[in-house]
This record gives sequence, structure tokens and C-alpha cells, in this order.
Amino acid sequence: MATYNEKKAFDDQHIEHADSEKNVNDDVTALSSIEATAASKAAWLITLTVSLGGFLFGYDTGYISSVLVTLGTSLGHVLDAGEQELVTSLTSGGALIGAIYAGLTADRYGRKMPIWAACGVFVVGTLLQAAAYSVAQFAVGRFVVGLGVGSAAMVVPLYIGELAPAKYRGRMIAFNNMSVTFGQLIASAIGAGFAHAKGEGWRGTVAIGAIPAILLAILLMWCPESPRQLVAHGRLEQADQVLLRLYTTSTAEQRQQKISSIEMSIHEATETMARESLWVSFRRIFNTPATGRAVLTACIIMAISQLGGFNTLMYYSATLFALVGFSNATAVAITVSGTNFIFSFVNIILVDRFGRRILLVVTVLGMSICMLVAAVAFHWIPINHDLVLETDSVGWPGILVLVTIICYVGFFSSGVATIAWIGTELIPLEVRALGTMLNTVTCWSTNIIIASTFLSMMKGMTPSGAFGFYCGICFFGWVFIVLFYPDVKGMPLETIREVFRHGFGRKYSKQWQKENKNRPKVVQQTFGH
Repeated sequence: MATYNEKKAFDDQHIEHADSEKNVNDDVTALSSIEATAASKAAWLITLTVSLGGFLFGYDTGYISSVLVTLGTSLGHVLDAGEQELVTSLTSGGALIGAIYAGLTADRYGRKMPIWAACGVFVVGTLLQAAAYSVAQFAVGRFVVGLGVGSAAMVVPLYIGELAPAKYRGRMIAFNNMSVTFGQLIASAIGAGFAHAKGEGWRGTVAIGAIPAILLAILLMWCPESPRQLVAHGRLEQADQVLLRLYTTSTAEQRQQKISSIEMSIHEATETMARESLWVSFRRIFNTPATGRAVLTACIIMAISQLGGFNTLMYYSATLFALVGFSNATAVAITVSGTNFIFSFVNIILVDRFGRRILLVVTVLGMSICMLVAAVAFHWIPINHDLVLETDSVGWPGILVLVTIICYVGFFSSGVATIAWIGTELIPLEVRALGTMLNTVTCWSTNIIIASTFLSMMKGMTPSGAFGFYCGICFFGWVFIVLFYPDVKGMPLETIREVFRHGFGRKYSKQWQKENKNRPKVVQQTFGH
């Protein structure tokens, strides 16, 4: 039988929860006032500008595919499989470090400073690569570029999320993701063009990557700091000016309400951190079952997006198509980047209409089937142990590999590619910073595994074995999604917190959505105010 103290504690907890819900409702009311005003074109222009950071990310992952097949002896000798894996994976290693550094410094120095730093190191890394005549210098350049890629990939979506009007936030963040795929497409096209240039055309492919970095650094001077950061540093007058720039028809009272709601959000997010050390907060993720399940779910989806084999196609598509017999492999590789770009539009259209879960169930299964078909097709392609094609023509198996890879990329881009990055909506507010960090670390660490093992797996396990392995990863991911992944479409963040208190919450979220089918849609505050 419960004691008096236990009952009192239970009652106090529910009173505190009710007060918290009241504060959240007050926040939403305050926000809705300014959100009802017309948003200026400035918000879209700022998004377009900083999305050059996503373009940089895409360009770097896109050009290495063509560079690897056109390097020749430019670095002193023909790169073997191990050296190709090294120079490819070093960028992912640099990105891992860059993302962690940006995540730790963005709150202290604001959002713009890490983006400027990313532009600087990206230009330095690009010049090191373009002027390289040794594997060592090229490798260092790849690592330095990775530092910039990781910083931009971490901060740019955060910056856009804090600056964008709530009505357009989802589309603006998705636009940055689409910029990544556009960068990959442009890099593939330029790489294919320079592949036929006389001399060492690959240096031009690499050097062009510095242009958008320089352009972003210049244009960023006309972009404001995030209002959330200005409020966090006590610069309320400047925050008011930025809000006026974003909402030109807003009143002073509406802007003050917005600033007040930001202050409440910051207080809510930092109250727990003020009482606890970073280590205690980190342990909370693993010691609290509901929080642990939320972070685990986000990280598993991210791991599937990386380990499922997509980045082998980004990094080694030209190598792969040359392997199966296509004479102009760099041009054929454009189909991968083009498909990725086109189907990123599909995700924007469907993700809020049908929800995350159904998209993942359909597309991840499709990815698994495509990898299975590719693994079977490779069995009929005569490739020896040294990954040399023992025929001069492209037969039906090579065509089948190309078709299945295009289908695979379509499934990937329309599903897990973007959903993996919005997985932070599952993570409770008090550990969202650390949870997002773990999600980012999962991304780049698994990316390193893929980039540094693909060619070795192709040799050691045969191409059929390697693609069969990726098929298995995708199938495991599909099983996890079917059994555990909850659909939180339309759910406010305070309700998402409750989802993982009921196991993985798949049935709870389904029941909630059934009961709230006619409820007005809420704005997902995925990146905070």
C-alpha cells in the first residue's frame, strides 16, 4: 500500500507536469501571434544562402567518385584499393571531428562563426588536394575538407531551423538536404566533363569546390545571427531587429512575445543542465529507459542510412560501373547523383502527408530487395580476385546492376536519407543536444566504416558477398522499423516524450493519432525556437 509521502510525490509530479503543459500552451499561443503575420522573403534568401553549406557537403562526396578513376599516376603511382579507401574515409573522419567541435562551440560563439570556420578550412583542404603530388598531401587535404564538411552539416540545419518561420521550417530544412543532393549531382557532372580533359583534369574538379565556400563566406556577412542565440546572449534589441527583418508586418508586441517564448524555451532546456554535469546528463540517456529508447531509435535509423550501402555508390560509383564494363563510367555515375536529387523532392512531398513510418517501411524494404538483386547479378559478371573484369562488353548482368542501383538510390533518397536527419524530434528536450551529438557521431562513424571497407569487402567477400551484406543490413533495418519504429507525424514534442514511456511506443503513437485525427496540425519544433 502506498505511503503518504509516495502519494504526495505522485501528486506533486502530476501538478508539475500540468504546469509544464500550461507553459507549453502559453508558448504556442505567443508564437502563433507572430507566425500569423506575413513572413518576408529574407527568410528564404537566408536559407538559400546558408544552404551552400549543404551544397559543399554534397560536392565533396560527389567528386571523389570521378577523381578516383581519373587520378592515374598524378600522386606518384596508381592508388591501390587500400589507398583509395584511405583518402575516401579520411573526409568522414574529419567530418566526425568537425561536427563534434561545431556542436560544442555553436552555443558559445553563435551559428555563423562555425559556418565561417567551415568555409575557411574547406578552402584550405581543397587547395591542398588540387595542388597535391603525393598521396600524403592529398590525404591531408581530404581530412581538412572533412573538418569543414562536418561543421557545416552540423550547424547549417540548426541555423535554418532557428531562423525559419514555423510555417516553412520543414521545407526550409528539407531544402538544405536537397542542396546536398544537388551538390552531388553537379560534382558528378563536372567530374565527368573533366575526365575527358587533357592533362590532369581532376585537379579542376577539386579546385572548383572552393568557389561555393568563398561565396558562402562572403554572403554570410549579410545574414543575421539566430534570434535564439541573440536572446541566449542577452542581446534582446538585436533579436527584435532580426525578427522584424523576418516578419516585416509584425508588431512590437508580437516580437516581444516571440522573444519571451524563446527565453522560456532556453530556460526549460538549460534548467536541467544547470543542475547536472555533462557526464550526468550523458548517463541519463542510458539510465532512463524511455530516453534511451528514443536515442537508440534515432541512432539506428541513422546507422541504417549509412551502413545500407548508399555511400559506397557516392564514393565509388564510377569505380563500380567501370568494374562491370561501362567504358564511360564517370558519365554513367551521374545517374546515381541525378536519381538522388530527383527523389529528394519525393520525400519533401510525402514525409508530412503519409508520415515517417510508412515511408521507411516501404523504402527500406525496397533498398534491401535492390541490394539482393544486385548481389545475384554480380554472380554472373566475370570479375577476378583483383577486381578486374574478364570481358570487354557489358552484358545483361551489368545492365541489371545499373538499373537496381538506380532503383535503390530512389528508395533511399525518398525515405531514410532525410528521415534519419529529422530523428532528433524523437529525443527529449533535456538531452536533445547530447542526443543529436550521438546521432551525428553515428552518422560519420558508420560512414567511415563504409568508406574504408568497401573495396576490401569486394575483394575478400566477392562483389556478390559485399552487396549481400548490405542487403542484410537493410533487411535488419526493415525488421526494426516494422517492429519498433513509432510514427510521430503531427504529434507535439511534449507528446512524443510520452511515446517511449510505453516501450518503443508504436501502438501508443498509432492510438494517439487515431484519437487526434481531426486535431489541427501542430508545428514540429524539431530544432527549438
